Amino acid sequence: MIPFSDPRREQDLATVLAKRVARSPDKPWIVTGDDRYSYGDVDIRSGRMAQGFADAGVEAGDTVALMLPDTVDYIWAWCALSKLGAIEVPVNVHYRGSILSYVINDSSAKIMVVHADYLERIEAVAGDLNTLEQLYVVGAGPSAKSDRFELRDYHELFASPDTWQGTGPRYRDLMAVMYTSGTTGPSKGATITHAHAYEYAYGVVEMLELKEDDVYYAPLPLFHLAGQFALVYCACIAGATAVLPGAFSAHAFWTDVRRHRATTSFLLGAMANFLYGQEPLADDADNPLERVLMVPLIPETEAFKSRFDCLVSTTWGGTEMNCPMRSGFDLVDNKSCGRLAEDRYDVRIVDEDDREVPPGVPGEALVRTKEPWIISNGYWNHPEWTVSAWRNQWFHTGDMLMRDEAGNYYFVDRSKDAIRRRGENISSMEVENEINSHPDVLESAVIPVESSHTEQEVMAVVVAKPGHTLDPEHLIRFLEPRMAYFMVPRYVEAVAELPKTPTRKIQKFPLREAGVSAETWDREAAGVKLAR
Repeated sequence: MIPFSDPRREQDLATVLAKRVARSPDKPWIVTGDDRYSYGDVDIRSGRMAQGFADAGVEAGDTVALMLPDTVDYIWAWCALSKLGAIEVPVNVHYRGSILSYVINDSSAKIMVVHADYLERIEAVAGDLNTLEQLYVVGAGPSAKSDRFELRDYHELFASPDTWQGTGPRYRDLMAVMYTSGTTGPSKGATITHAHAYEYAYGVVEMLELKEDDVYYAPLPLFHLAGQFALVYCACIAGATAVLPGAFSAHAFWTDVRRHRATTSFLLGAMANFLYGQEPLADDADNPLERVLMVPLIPETEAFKSRFDCLVSTTWGGTEMNCPMRSGFDLVDNKSCGRLAEDRYDVRIVDEDDREVPPGVPGEALVRTKEPWIISNGYWNHPEWTVSAWRNQWFHTGDMLMRDEAGNYYFVDRSKDAIRRRGENISSMEVENEINSHPDVLESAVIPVESSHTEQEVMAVVVAKPGHTLDPEHLIRFLEPRMAYFMVPRYVEAVAELPKTPTRKIQKFPLREAGVSAETWDREAAGVKLAR
C-alpha cells in the first residue's frame, strides 16, 4: 500500500517536505556513510540555506548551477532552491572544457555552488563564461583563488539564524533545467516543473511499491534526475529512507546493501549486468533486497531474480517525457517495458510521417499527457529544438517501440541506433543481447557503419571479461546460429572499455564517429563466410 499521494496542487518539494516533517520529523531521510539526516534536519538546514540564497540576491525564477558530488550538500542546495522558487541547474561532475562552458552559459546562471575539486575546471574555461559571476565553494581552503570570479565559502549560505519564510513555488513552476547526457548528440536543457519532478518520483514509488519502512539504495548520481528524483525525492514521497552510496561499484554493492539493510534498489541494465556477471557465491540469495527496478531488463532477468531472491519491475521513459510505462513485478516475458499508465499518458507508435502503425510494427514512440505540467514543456533557451521535438503536438522521443495486441510495449532501439542492411531493419539491442551471452564477452555496443554498397554494415565493439580473450571468428560462429545472417556483424573491434555517461549508459556517438579503424577485424576480409 503506497502511503502518500499528494494532491496535484501540493506537488512542489517544499510542500511535500513540510508534510513529511509534520508526520515524522525524526525519521531518517538521508543516509550517507555513517551519517543520518532526518526529515526535520533537512528541512531546517535547507530553510536557512534558502534564506542565504535570498540574501545573496537569488530570486524565484533565477537559475543557479550546482556542480557537487553525491553528498548531503547537494540535498541541502536542491531543497533550498526549491523552497525559494529558484531553478536548479545540475552540472555533470565529469564535464570539462567546451561542454562545461556550454551548459553554464546556456543556463544563464550567475551563481554556482561548486566543490573545490572542480574549481580548476571552471577556471580553465573562465574566459568563455558569459553570465557566471559568483562561486560558493564546498571544501575550499584559504588558498583557493580566482582571477575571474568572486569566491565565497559555501557555509556563508547557512549564516542566517532565520529560515526562509517567503511564498514558495507553485506545482507548475520550474524546478530545474536538466541537461541530457548527450548519448545521441548535443546536450539539451529540458525544463522540469515541480509537478514533473513529483510525477517522475511518484512513478518510482508505484513501480517499487515503496513504503515508509523501506530503505532505498540506488547508486545513481544526483546531477541526474534518476538519482535526484527516482531515489531521494521518491523516498520523501513515501516517507522512506534513501541511502546515498556514491558511484556504483559491483564489488561493493552487496556489502552496502547488507550493511544498510536496504530493501529496494534502482539498477540500470548495465549495473544489473555487472552484478549478474560476478562469480556466483553460495550466499547470493542471503541479502535483504526485496524489490528492484531494472531499466532496461537484462536477458538473464529470471536467473537474476532467482539468484538474488528479489522481485524485478521495469519501465520506459526519459528526462523529457517522464515514465509512461509500468510493468509491475509480474513481468510479461522479461522483454516488455510495461503497459501504458492510461490515466496520465497517451503514447502513439508512428512511422516517419507521424502516422500510427498497427500492433507488431516498430515505430517511433510519441508521448503526450492527460494532465498538465507532468512532462517537459520544452528546451531551455532553444525554442527551435522545442518546436521540432514537440511537432504535431506530440513529444517525439527518438525511441523505437513496438506494441503487441495485448497492449504490452517493447523497446526496440534508439532511432539513430537502428541499422538498415540488405533491405532489413536491425535492432542493435537485439544483436547486443546475443553478443553479451557469449562466455568471453562482458558487454558490447553495436553500431551502423557506412557500406561501400548501399545502406549500412553492422559493427560490434566488444569488451571481453577480465582474464578472457576475444576471438572475433569464434564470436561470429557463436552468433551465426542465433540470428538471421543479415544481423551477424561484419566488423568486430575488441576494446578495453566502452565510452559511457556517468549514469553508465553506453555512448554510441563516439563509436559511430570513430567507425572502422586499422585494428577492426573484418569478416569479409578474413574470408569468413556465413550460411544462409
